[in-house]
Amino acid sequence: MQGIAALQPYLIAAFLVWAALLKLLDRRMRSQAGQTALALLVGSARAIPTFRLIGLVELAVAAALLAPPALPAEGAAATALSIGFLGYLTYSSLATPTSSCGCLGAHAQPVNWRAFTRAGLLLAMSVTAVWATPFRPDTLLVLLGAAEAVALLGLSPELDRHWLRPLRQFLVRLRRPLAVPPPQDVPLETSLRLLYLSPAYCTASAHLTSDVQDVWDEDVHRFASYAAAGGRTAIFAIPLSGDDPAAVRVALVDEPAAA
Repeated sequence: MQGIAALQPYLIAAFLVWAALLKLLDRRMRSQAGQTALALLVGSARAIPTFRLIGLVELAVAAALLAPPALPAEGAAATALSIGFLGYLTYSSLATPTSSCGCLGAHAQPVNWRAFTRAGLLLAMSVTAVWATPFRPDTLLVLLGAAEAVALLGLSPELDRHWLRPLRQFLVRLRRPLAVPPPQDVPLETSLRLLYLSPAYCTASAHLTSDVQDVWDEDVHRFASYAAAGGRTAIFAIPLSGDDPAAVRVALVDEPAAA
């Protein structure tokens, strides 16, 4: 147990440094901070300064966790910060469920179960860190640390574009849920106009939670993906030839389980 506790400050500190640098250095934060739940809580004008202040607090807690010796107060500070994260996520999901939390920089993903699970994991790690002792690495602890790091990354929607979206595309091609027959050059605007007129889009639009996320061509269809309620992805198949909106098809693909 002591070895596991000794490992936690390093993992928590790495995560806090990552979160802080994104809040302090992400250029998109200035333009998108007003769209986060924090803007509703403190006001749009104060959102950027508040994010920067939180980033500085995260850096301070990370520095304390990394500085020897390991003290219970450092784990307690991380625990308090994690409880604050959970409280903020709860407020975000209740007060403005369509807004992002801005926890790891600017992105458009609303607060969902993954954000709560990530915050819960951080809280458990922080409570464990209260009993931290000097870290003495061994193979089992290194593997455990790697598993925790992968879990934190897998629970971070901010990284979806690097692994989850390509995985979804691969699964769609593998499962081939829609009939597909070779591609043609058609402007994207033409395909989207046909999509928005289609019965398939009208039926599925109530379940969509994002604008178009990705577009790719395969055979004689153009595919467009949207996030959908329940952690699923809506994949529309738009014919590259013809102008009949009724020919558009849609499939709902379950989101792969996060690491």
